[in-house]
Amino acid sequence: MNTTKYIFVTGGVSSSLGKGIIGASLAKLLQARGYRVTIQKLDPYINVDPGTLNPYEHGECYVTDDGAETDLDLGHYERFLNVPTSQANNVTTGRIYQSVIDKERKGEFLGKTVQVVPHITNEIKNRVQLLGKTGNFDIVITEIGGTVGDIESLPYIEAVRQLKWELGDDNALVIHLTLIPFLKAAGELKTKPTQHSVKTLMESGIKADILVCRTEHHLSNDLKRKLALFCNVQQEAVIESIDASTIYDVPNLMLKEGLDIITLKKLNLSDHGSPDLEHWNNFLERHKNPKSEIKIGLIGKYVELQDSYKSILEAFIHAGAVNEVKVKVISIHSEHIDGSNVKEKFEGLHGVLVAPGFGERGIEGKIDAVKYARENNLPYLGICLGMQMAVIEFSRNVLGLKNANSTEMNPETLFPVIDLMDDQKSITDKGGTMRLGSWKCNLTKDSIAGQTYGNNTIEERHRHRYEYNNKYRSALEAAGLKTSGVNPDTGLVEIIEIENHPWFVGVQYHPEYKSTVANPHPLFVSFVKAANNHANKKRTTT
Repeated sequence: MNTTKYIFVTGGVSSSLGKGIIGASLAKLLQARGYRVTIQKLDPYINVDPGTLNPYEHGECYVTDDGAETDLDLGHYERFLNVPTSQANNVTTGRIYQSVIDKERKGEFLGKTVQVVPHITNEIKNRVQLLGKTGNFDIVITEIGGTVGDIESLPYIEAVRQLKWELGDDNALVIHLTLIPFLKAAGELKTKPTQHSVKTLMESGIKADILVCRTEHHLSNDLKRKLALFCNVQQEAVIESIDASTIYDVPNLMLKEGLDIITLKKLNLSDHGSPDLEHWNNFLERHKNPKSEIKIGLIGKYVELQDSYKSILEAFIHAGAVNEVKVKVISIHSEHIDGSNVKEKFEGLHGVLVAPGFGERGIEGKIDAVKYARENNLPYLGICLGMQMAVIEFSRNVLGLKNANSTEMNPETLFPVIDLMDDQKSITDKGGTMRLGSWKCNLTKDSIAGQTYGNNTIEERHRHRYEYNNKYRSALEAAGLKTSGVNPDTGLVEIIEIENHPWFVGVQYHPEYKSTVANPHPLFVSFVKAANNHANKKRTTT
């Protein structure tokens, strides 16, 4: 194929309708037909990236192999497609304006007044086409963040209008995701909000080619005909997106609605027969028909918002399907845990995961959680900060360093078993300056990690400033805190385990970022298996 095709996904009426899931589902269907597909996200906020945003504001910050801190939707893209994303897959208004201002300072616009149109819109268009120009993809899907009509989104909408005109109707199309609300008092679905949303889009010069309608109830043919007439689209291009029990149902729902067929038709592409979804549907079958259930305690300080730990929750779904187990995640706020109630709060749990995070809030609760898991042979997985808490807990309660801590929490601690990385000590800027992206790790063969991965060397994604302090390594290992993974270049301890414990692993990296439907992360698979074994033992003894 000589020409890359572009698909733009816009949203109307309401936010959080699932543009990312619709985009990922369509991408999955097109990929299953043999096309090379990628997805990118254009975010209208002025932050350069979400790296400094509070998880309560934006959900988790997702990290790519090349070290980009990105929107959580990129996690959906990777989980659906099993294709790594990169810096080019997430662009923010902050990054666009920063690039244009840098060019202006360098003198690239000498004599010109720098304006939103054409300079900002040209930069957006260039970023949209970066992935397409690599030659690696047949189709690039671009999700426009926000809602049509938002002031922040206007430059993106204008850039899409220009691109659609420049590329031609066969090479670009617009999918508009909208809401069909159900008024309980009237007992009917209402199309007027969608009509107004499409009108707003058309006022910007863009005609939607396909209308995807989020709904709680099925759309009748009459209602689809009405939407088609008043929104100026073909009836076959009015696609129902009904609420699903799991996001992984959506590709099949879109297949049933013919979203991929109408897309290929409008882009003048061959449909290559039926999409191959055998592996996907096998996963769904195992996910929906578990043979048992386990409870995993997720210990964090952002548990009120589930998107704060989105990749972890999805990794449990993938690992649960492999083990044919339903993983019920019990969210427990670390600030609400202490030595007096930890036993009560952990009653009935079959495993504990202490989540990543920053700052001192809720730290002591996480340490109490680690102690309980260690002393009661409860399967334990600590991720990033969760690994550091395991080191601190072991140092205090086994090694006897009573005031051991991280210098992040207590800069004056006498026993800094976790300390600021050397290359971080001169850094003052907070954005994009952590240890980010994929790094190598050498594994010890006779360890849980070595057996789990089945490789001597792995590569995992990082996002942290503080590290295991190697000054205490010998003493900790002698006391039973085993080092099972080390970065070959820096000597950074990446993985710790506890001897004589059924399953206790702490990792400095973020394994959840690399778990996909096609390749569930081996560490989560092993952890769920250990938790299920623990549950089975409890079942046989009671």
